[in-house]
Amino acid sequence: MILSNTKKKSALPMLLTLFCILALTIQSCKKKSRSDMGAELYKKTQNKVFKDATPEGFADVFKQVLIDNKGKMANPNLITSFYVQNDYDPVFVMDHIFNGDVDIISNYFEKAGQHGLDPKMFKADQIKQLVAKFKDKKGIKNLDEAYHDIAELEILMANSLINYSSALEYGMVSPRKIYARYFTATKRPDSASMLKTLRAQNLKAYLDSIQPKDPQYLMLQKALMSGGTAQGMTKEETTRYLVVNMERLRWKNKPSEPKYVIVNIPDYRLDVMDNGHSILNMKVVVGEGRNMDNANTLVEYDESDKKDRPFSRETPQLNSVIHSVQVNPEWNIPKSIASKEIMVEAAQDPYYLSNKGIDVYENGKKVEDPETIDWGSVSKDQYEFKQRPGDDNSLGKIKFLFNNNSSVYLHDTPAKSGFSQTMRALSHGCVRLGDPQALAKVVFGEGPTYDKIIKAMSEDNPEPTTIAVPNKIPVYITYVTCWADSTGTLQYRPDVYGLDIVLYGHLQKFLANKDQIAAL
Repeated sequence: MILSNTKKKSALPMLLTLFCILALTIQSCKKKSRSDMGAELYKKTQNKVFKDATPEGFADVFKQVLIDNKGKMANPNLITSFYVQNDYDPVFVMDHIFNGDVDIISNYFEKAGQHGLDPKMFKADQIKQLVAKFKDKKGIKNLDEAYHDIAELEILMANSLINYSSALEYGMVSPRKIYARYFTATKRPDSASMLKTLRAQNLKAYLDSIQPKDPQYLMLQKALMSGGTAQGMTKEETTRYLVVNMERLRWKNKPSEPKYVIVNIPDYRLDVMDNGHSILNMKVVVGEGRNMDNANTLVEYDESDKKDRPFSRETPQLNSVIHSVQVNPEWNIPKSIASKEIMVEAAQDPYYLSNKGIDVYENGKKVEDPETIDWGSVSKDQYEFKQRPGDDNSLGKIKFLFNNNSSVYLHDTPAKSGFSQTMRALSHGCVRLGDPQALAKVVFGEGPTYDKIIKAMSEDNPEPTTIAVPNKIPVYITYVTCWADSTGTLQYRPDVYGLDIVLYGHLQKFLANKDQIAAL
């Protein structure tokens, strides 16, 4: 039936009235359901103290307890706001104690060690002690104690649930806050994810849902629970390898694209992944690190280890997109390399620059006779250096470009001997490729463009040529020191940059402060 405009106008106020009545009815039902708070608690506890309990009386006490406990909550404003919006309704006490939910949740908290976490962070013992008081009909002596214990249990449950959920879904530590050279997009818990935790109806199902499902995580978790010892390590060192890498797996920074390039710094390896399978892998050389001889073992932690002091040549962790390649690249030599290496070599050998195909510029103008300059006495900032394309060019015959603030790229190299070494943290920070042509083939596919690249790389007097990648491919540079290979065997790599030391130091500091679990 189609209403006329007149009838529509008359129907609108009626619909609004009905909506308001319905909203008031729902709200009044909620109020009514909690107005018998005392009777409901008495029925469940058989403790006469609760007979006189009222929502209003509890709310007054709860407000003050929230204020008093502000310093012990990781997210006090969010938790307080949640209860304000719900009229200070003690949802955990009223809905989750007497059906066994809180006991089940406490059991999850007690088993947090299976994730490399300290169960004490989640206050399972305190929660169980309070629950026992509610279930003992003589456990609570007066109404003030009742109100206070209800408030304490609500805060413990809300805070612990948020902390536990955030730890499993996002990790305990924010990598961006502990690493100086970390530029990978990493999602951290927000108010929406925390409120989702507090609003969960089936708490067991929710906690089961946030158990990490990544096969890598499950294999490391199994190894942690078994308590084994890796060859050549102590049990403590083995445990710490597992704990820090499980933490890394909890970080929300993993590739979501079906096809991407990934470099694992400690493994000195690049893989091209396509739908979960490596379709190309090769050795790489990465930047020099602060712990290349593995002198700082995991046993030797102290306060200073919690500070990240990267060596200037360390390759950063990042994610970006390969957008183009430069064939026969020209190398604009960074000032740090020019002053510490190029000028030193030129001072010892006047023909070093010409032999290496390096041009010198002053105020943007090419210097015609650089061998006449006294390189031992000139200012380090007076000149700029560029290396021409050719066989001696430090970037080799091709480099793969992606946007980043560290001037890092993947590139070829004339220094092939580095790939035969076990420890391959040898570069100034960029990633040298063991088989750059193979990567170009994957990026461009077979065809005229790839053929053009191969031809240009073989030219005797090459010119720099930049070619855009038709289908841009994501690139991730990561740092993982322990993982399970395709056979399920755990692989361990030396902590060449000391980043395990930094992370474990922060985790220990974080776990030691169990009264206040503040988000890092």
